[in-house]
Amino acid sequence: MNPRFILATGLAALLGACATAPRESTPAPVIAAPEPVTVVEAYLSAELPTEELDSLAAWPTEDGRTLLIASGKSSHRLVVFDADTGEQLRTIGQEGQGPGEFKRPNGVAVQGDYLFVVERDNHRVQVLSLPDFKVVGMFGEKELRSPYGIWLTETEPGEFEAYVTDSFMYGKKFDVVPPFNELDQRVRRYRVSFDHDGGMRAQYAGSFGDTREESALRMVESIAGDPANDRMLIADEDRRHLSTLREYSFSGRYTGRTLPQDAFGAEAEGVALWTCPDGSGYWIAVDQLAPLTIFHLFDRVTLQPRGSFHGATTARTDGVALHAAASAGFPGGALFAVHDDKSIAAFDLRDVARSLNLKQGCTE
Repeated sequence: MNPRFILATGLAALLGACATAPRESTPAPVIAAPEPVTVVEAYLSAELPTEELDSLAAWPTEDGRTLLIASGKSSHRLVVFDADTGEQLRTIGQEGQGPGEFKRPNGVAVQGDYLFVVERDNHRVQVLSLPDFKVVGMFGEKELRSPYGIWLTETEPGEFEAYVTDSFMYGKKFDVVPPFNELDQRVRRYRVSFDHDGGMRAQYAGSFGDTREESALRMVESIAGDPANDRMLIADEDRRHLSTLREYSFSGRYTGRTLPQDAFGAEAEGVALWTCPDGSGYWIAVDQLAPLTIFHLFDRVTLQPRGSFHGATTARTDGVALHAAASAGFPGGALFAVHDDKSIAAFDLRDVARSLNLKQGCTE
């Protein structure tokens, strides 16, 4: 997951489009790309070389702070940071199979006051309440084989749909992609609800994934969605074929669209949606490069490129979390990214918007 590739070129910087524009039936021509711009990190947290940090999720507290929660794959626990400063606050859990214990935690996501943690080697999703990090329940043990990423959307008050990527592989080194007829299990869907007394129920709702050779999801991890535009973007990391993000509808249908084929010089990794107050916005997708990660921005509706940037230090990024709400340290919101599996980088969204000539209304 951590390639050592040279810095690739970025994509074009154009003006944002309104989210109410009509959805295109075919992708528009891609304009030639200039070099990515530099956006200097607002901070880099202290290094934690033994954690193997992977995925991130942000949660605003009642007292106005923002917690940033990272999964530590090698330490089998969660690491909690102050999102405004990068200061480490505490760790949660230890290696094990019981409630509140983890085995190779990977994807994390926050919905309301609940934290969802995907455990690859426990083959489940564990749900914790916030801010106390108490276990509410778990699901997926019967279906999940090698889960990685997760994204959730609220369908009714207290009811959610959870989409979990399941990148099970074959072979002695677990590097053999399953037969195409099994790749319709790459994304698994669950219906999750919470009772007024804090209890949780989860129901498996099936799986999906294209099975054609030219467009099947081979190695999956990051996933994110946009209900307003009936769109999910799912990262396929298999560079032996083509590493990109593929577009699916919420019904589980592959639309035939991907992000531009030449967008990623390494593996397509973390993905997040930056929604603007007027309904427009940008997709942010990670190109997991070294010596510097490149962050590509695409129009929320048309998926056309809107610019690319890199930091001064951030490299080999896995997960990202976008927190667009104002906080004490970031009045215009922030993008958080894992740096080299060891620390957290923060980018001020005002700096990103200014550097790429994006709509300033997104940071107000």
